This record gives sequence, C-alpha cells and structure tokens, in this order.
Amino acid sequence: MNEPKVIELRRDLGLWGAISIVVGTVIGSGIFLVPRAMVLRVGSPSMVFVVWVFGGLLSLCGALSYAELAAAMPEAGGEYVYLREAYGPLWGFLYGWTQMWVAKSGSIATLATAFFYYLTTFFPLLDGVFYTVPLPLGAHGAPLDLRYGQLLAMALILFLAGVNYFGVKLGGEIQIIVTVVKVLLIAFIVVAGLGFGKAHAPALAASGHPLTIAGFFAALVAALWAYDGWNNVSMVASEIRQPQRSLPLALIGGTLAVIAIYLAANAAYFHVLSAQQVGASERVAAEMMGRVVGGWGANAVAIAAMISIFAALNGSILTGARVPYAMARDGCFFAPVAKVNAAYRTPGVSIIALSAWAALLVLSGRYEQLFTYVIFASWILYGMTTAAVIVLRRKRPDLPRPYKTLAYPVLPVLFVLVAVLLVLSTLIDSPRESLLGLGFIILGLPFYYYWKRRT
Repeated sequence: MNEPKVIELRRDLGLWGAISIVVGTVIGSGIFLVPRAMVLRVGSPSMVFVVWVFGGLLSLCGALSYAELAAAMPEAGGEYVYLREAYGPLWGFLYGWTQMWVAKSGSIATLATAFFYYLTTFFPLLDGVFYTVPLPLGAHGAPLDLRYGQLLAMALILFLAGVNYFGVKLGGEIQIIVTVVKVLLIAFIVVAGLGFGKAHAPALAASGHPLTIAGFFAALVAALWAYDGWNNVSMVASEIRQPQRSLPLALIGGTLAVIAIYLAANAAYFHVLSAQQVGASERVAAEMMGRVVGGWGANAVAIAAMISIFAALNGSILTGARVPYAMARDGCFFAPVAKVNAAYRTPGVSIIALSAWAALLVLSGRYEQLFTYVIFASWILYGMTTAAVIVLRRKRPDLPRPYKTLAYPVLPVLFVLVAVLLVLSTLIDSPRESLLGLGFIILGLPFYYYWKRRT
C-alpha cells in the first residue's frame, strides 16, 4: 500500500521578495506615529535621534545574528525552529504559542488599527463608537469602546488572508509592488520636509520633558515597535530560493535600508516641527506636510501611511502563518493547521486561523496599548533566539553555517543584554500589558504537555 504523498511548501520567493518582506513589514505605521511618543519620553530631538540610532543598531545586531541561524536552518517557522534546536521543543512551542496568540496576531491587529486611524482623515465617522462593553477591558480598566473603524480593520485583515491563501508567489509580488510604492512616498515626504519646509525657531528645540532612564527605555519600546518585523523573513525561509544566500542579504540589507529611511524621515519632521509641536501631534507626518504644502499634504501622508500599513499587514500575514504551521507539523498544535493546500501550496488553514484571531484582537484596545503588549512578549523570545547563536555554536558545532555572525560573540551578547533591560523596563513602565503578555505565554504550558502526550 502506497503512503499518501506529502504536499510541501514551494520555493517561490526570490531575493527581492525577501528584501521587500523585511522593508515592507518593518515600515508600517510606526514611522508616522511613534515620534510623538518618543519625544514625550526623552524631551529633545537630539535624544530622539539617539534612540532611533540605538534601536536601529540593536535591530541590526539581531539581524546579523539571525542571518547565521536562517542560513543554517532555512525551514518554515523561523525562531520556532531555532529555539527548538537550541533549547528543546518546549521553548520552540512557547515561541510559536506566543506568536499565534500574542505577538504576531497582536502586531497584525495593531497595524490594522493604525490603518483605520488614518482612514478617519477622510471618513471621521469611522472613529465613532457603536457599542461600549460595560466591563473593565479598556485602557486603565475603563469600559471598552467598539468603533466602526475597527470593523473595517477586521475586514482588511481577512481580505489579505484571502490574498495570501492563493499562493506565496502572489503574496510576494504584491509585497514587492506595495513596498516600492511606499518607499517612494516616504521619499517624497522627506524631500518636501527638508527641501521645501521652513525650519522652526531654534528656541523651540526642547519639549520640556526631562530625560530619565525609564523615559529612554519607554522611547526605545516605541522605536523598536517601528523596527519590529526585521526577523519575519526567517519565518518563510522554506519558500525562499537560494536561502543560504538570500536570507542573510535580506536580513542585513533590509535592516540597514530601514534605519536610513527612518532617520531621514525624522530629520524632515524635526526640521519643520519643534519638539513641542511633535509631542502635541497625533499624526506627526501629516502635521509636517500640512505646514509645508497645505491641507492636501496631510491627506497625501494619510494615503502614504495606509499604503505602508497595507504592505506591513500583507508581509505579517504572509510570514506569520508559517509559525503555527511549523508547530502543527511537529505535532505541537492543532493538526489541521499543518495542512498545505494542494492547489496553491500554502498553509491555508494556518493563514485563516492566525488572521481570524488577529481580527478579533482588533477589538481589544488602542494603538499604544497594543504595541506595548506586542513588544514585551516578543523581546523575551528575541533575546533567547539571539542567544541561540551562542548555544548552537557549542551544541551543534558540526552544523553547516554558510554565513557566520559578524563580531561573534560580542553582537549577540550585546543584543541579549539590551533585550533583558528592555523587558524589565517595560514590565515596570507598563505592568498591565506586560503581565497580560506573560500570562498568555504561561497559558501555553498545559497545551504543550497535552500535545506532547499525544505525539
């Protein structure tokens, strides 16, 4: 009797598709929204730039470390695979569990929430409340308001889930096109601000907020939300052509490109706007463009932001769905999630499951609450994954490594130390969101032992 043929994912993504996943997924809503949160925390434009550079170099340290792991183990699931190999299946499971229920799904929900924020520029009624849940589920234990725009955000997530269901090649082509468009639009904003914007008065350079260690790390959380996503390309490693070459190039080159784009955009913002004006603006880029070219400039930024968020959402769904798929293939998640669609060669059930849960999370909160909730849970496991470079050098010295981390072990150790400080600082600064993230991780333990017994 012949065994049924196992349907595998197909390597349909090239180098440019991989780079567009890095750049397109990282540059989402953060560059348009978080400079306000940052300047309120650190007090001056110069310190905002310090935080941007520090966060960018930290992300680059992570990318350099991940490049070694991705080239050595180009499998679906990214960090799930690296943690499993370095620390055992429990840690791989906890990462995948966190991605499914907290980190990746929360990131998708956050991006969709930011999308509807910008759409309210044209349709203000979307910010209207259609129902208030009389339970302490909102900010600071307040009742939870449900808005019309959240329904639209949920529909957008489900639409992109449908796009990615029909093939990684289609999703990758859309990712390339939308990423190119978004980078061109951001370049237009930078040129408008630096080339045609009138500089603000020097006396308005400071916001009046004193710099503290807690403030620095809180601003870093905001910056790292804007940088979050550089690791996503490793999740789809099993569908990239020539992964030993393409993955390191995409991780390192894409991260460097994002750092340059972010610094240029912030230079334009702070050229036109003072620190007080940035701190008072909910939509910094729109405020800047409004001052440079008038009302249509603010509308142009809203369109640019929505295109940017659209690309980040597409990349997040494309890559994130491969993590629960990899878990299910190992018998550590619901078995149907491991199924690959025979016609489109995509993990269709996993795409639908992740997207449906992310759509529900859209109802859970507002923008800044969501990104704190995501970053805390993510960085615990980012730190462990980067440390896996060191662990696997000792545990698996025979593992083929087409690319080796630059300045090993200094860069991985530096990344891990800052990750520990960031996690502790976030726990102190935002205990409710942080403990909620930890609770979701711990909640996975009984499920792990249940699936382990079954396999």
